[in-house]
Amino acid sequence: MSTTTSSERDPFVHPALFYRGSEQYTAGTVPFLLAGLSAGEAVAVAVPGPNLELIKAEMGASAADVKFLDMTQAGRNPGRIIPGVLRAFADAHPAGRVRIIGEPIWADRSAAEYPACVQHEALINAAFQGRDVTILCPYDADALAPEALADAHVTHPVVIDDGVELTSDVYAPERAVARYNQPLTCPPGAASLSFDADALPSARSFATQEARQLGLTGARLQDLTLAVAELTTNSVVHGGGSGTLRVWAEGPQVVCEVHDPGRLTDPLAGRRPPARDQLGGRGLMLVHYVADLVRLHTTEAGTTIRFYLDL
Repeated sequence: MSTTTSSERDPFVHPALFYRGSEQYTAGTVPFLLAGLSAGEAVAVAVPGPNLELIKAEMGASAADVKFLDMTQAGRNPGRIIPGVLRAFADAHPAGRVRIIGEPIWADRSAAEYPACVQHEALINAAFQGRDVTILCPYDADALAPEALADAHVTHPVVIDDGVELTSDVYAPERAVARYNQPLTCPPGAASLSFDADALPSARSFATQEARQLGLTGARLQDLTLAVAELTTNSVVHGGGSGTLRVWAEGPQVVCEVHDPGRLTDPLAGRRPPARDQLGGRGLMLVHYVADLVRLHTTEAGTTIRFYLDL
């Protein structure tokens, strides 16, 4: 089975690997990793914990040369996988090709998380276009819904299934980003506050007080205050000068969203690490780093950014 695709067309390679059971999983991932090590490439694996252990056990002593990350932790929020996992590793190894296994979608992902996962998979293609990077994305064909496998064909130019490598005839990552740019509705009675430049301190205090009453404490409460400060400031500076802030509880999470009349035109905003000497451009990425999930909906009528924090 071939797990590398032809790099003559584009130096960036992004195949999906459909697997059924642990034997197919290791058969599709371990040779891919060993080939990278043999070629002198920097190699990393970011997959859910149980799959990490499968790979480590199969690789034996060679596992010592691979960077391993539990994707359920490092990539809990799909929006931080590109800057915090994939770009962080690739940028740390600028010389030569980099090889990564990234598994951002697993069966226990929630319905709220799934759209953000698909958008992440689609945006990988834009984030790494032209770079000497190979990212293999495993999909559990037994446990995932048919919709997830269908979306993998849309977000990956090549799909490997049962040892056969096929070019996807429905590959269209921009269409996947647009499809999951879904309206976000909030529950009736959610605490709400309108703000402008003069009311930014009041907006932070409002969000902090509401979240504390909902049970958020300690570092998580500080994360919320920081994220609200970044998003409300962005609304004032870039989103038309004003906005609406809402806070509520949803299951075991506190949810906060900021809506403003601006439109976010860069789909990689918050996922593209800024240059070291760049002023600004870090606000949304900071929100991605502190939140457990970020959802976004943007149209000509305005933009809503919603983030979730575990209690």
